[in-house]
Amino acid sequence: MKLLIDFFPILLFFGSYKLYDIYIGTGVLMAATVLQMALIYGIDRKLQAMHKLTLLLVLIFGTLTLALHDDRFIKWKPTVLYGAMAIALVLAVWVYKKNFLKLLLGSQLELPDAVWLRLNTIWVAYSTFMALINGYVAAYYSTADWVNFKLWGYAFPLAFIIGQGFYIARYLKTDEPQNPTPP
Repeated sequence: MKLLIDFFPILLFFGSYKLYDIYIGTGVLMAATVLQMALIYGIDRKLQAMHKLTLLLVLIFGTLTLALHDDRFIKWKPTVLYGAMAIALVLAVWVYKKNFLKLLLGSQLELPDAVWLRLNTIWVAYSTFMALINGYVAAYYSTADWVNFKLWGYAFPLAFIIGQGFYIARYLKTDEPQNPTPP
């Protein structure tokens, strides 16, 4: 269910773009993202900072796209989002000496501080990669190619999440004893 909530705005955007155009797709994306955040809020009773930033950027860049009738705004929104994430994660650790990932997920995952720091570094690298690749596709390819990249480019976050899961799995504590003693 959660996975469906995460992906339905991009699927609706893709479908409405294919049926109509980038501007209808942008409007659908904006509405779907508002609905997505309402569903997340209804389930969790809160929105994470990332949710709020995503909603804000979709609405700002979507409004600019529609008002100015210029698709460059919606195409560059992911680059701004991922770039902001990378900068925020770097500043948090280097300037404020805080690990945002640990602050956000520390109540759900018990990991050594060194692992949290490596995860932060991995997230910075991933966010930078995603910002750069989206920027490249937005700048050098057609809108149709960019929309296809947005849909099929979801392989990157899925691979990242799976890889991250394998990485942290070895550090998670289990409730079962490691060396059970025979009775």
